[in-house]
Amino acid sequence: MKKILCMIGLMSASLSSIAQYQTIGKIHRYDAGLDALLDTTAKIEIVAQGFTWSEGPVWVKKGAYLLFTDVPENTIHKWSEAKGLEVFLKPSGFTGTGVYSEEPGANGLIINTKGNLVSCEHGDRRIAEMPLNHPDQKKTLAHTFEGKQLNSPNDLVQKKSGDYYFTDPPYGLPGRGKPEPAKELDFQGVYRINTKGEISLQIKDLSRPNGLAFNPDESILYVGTSERPTLINAYPVDKAGNLGAGKLFFDAAELAKEGIRGGYDGMKVDAKGNVWTTGPGGVLIINSAGKLLGRIATGNANSNVAFGGADGKYLFITSDMNLLRIKIK
Repeated sequence: MKKILCMIGLMSASLSSIAQYQTIGKIHRYDAGLDALLDTTAKIEIVAQGFTWSEGPVWVKKGAYLLFTDVPENTIHKWSEAKGLEVFLKPSGFTGTGVYSEEPGANGLIINTKGNLVSCEHGDRRIAEMPLNHPDQKKTLAHTFEGKQLNSPNDLVQKKSGDYYFTDPPYGLPGRGKPEPAKELDFQGVYRINTKGEISLQIKDLSRPNGLAFNPDESILYVGTSERPTLINAYPVDKAGNLGAGKLFFDAAELAKEGIRGGYDGMKVDAKGNVWTTGPGGVLIINSAGKLLGRIATGNANSNVAFGGADGKYLFITSDMNLLRIKIK
């Protein structure tokens, strides 16, 4: 009996070892304010890998799984602790034939107020809504502005009112937006879709608008840029839902002194108003006053983040070929 129990113990230990994820990276602390949010000894786990360019993570509470995109591979993946990695939808953002561009697939994803999935689709140049149980049944929310096709919608958020806001850089176009017939708009905008389905241009003076997120009371919309000038601006939101003049929120001057440079991509804001954004040198944690608290250095280029997990206390990071997670406080 002792021998059998010993063998069972060894088997359990072996299975436990197999279940452990490989870890990478390092956490840098710049301010004591980080201590309430993240332990500097927390492990950055690789929970899935082998992607061409992972993006757009969103946690689905009902079902306890994460959806995220592989933009070049035109695929939305599904990951859960129980089942691991599965294909959720392919094609995800380009339903045409032949080769469209280097990044034809869906990019940013959200779960809207109705519980449906909403995606930014590069190749089909639209914002689309679909039921989670029937992702093939899509409804187009935005495709053109003033009679011209959008560039390649990149990221989006939704207010509690139901209004959507999205960025439209040219990264998904053939040639990534260089002068060519495919690019119909001569700017890269930030747009709003109101509850009537009406599309309005909110910002047009940013070279490459990318990630965006609301502060907790939705009075400010943060918008990051991924090419020079690389910065995050804060835009006031009026009662009608329109954006006012933006002010500089963060420009990573501290990191530039360390020789760390790069643009901003996807971001999220926590309940206390801290901004968690992919940017120079990893994922930056910035408080609501614009002070850098910490940096999660993954060793790779990072595209986006999402809060999730069964207890809501994981940060998921789409990091180049990897899907990562890290326990947060």
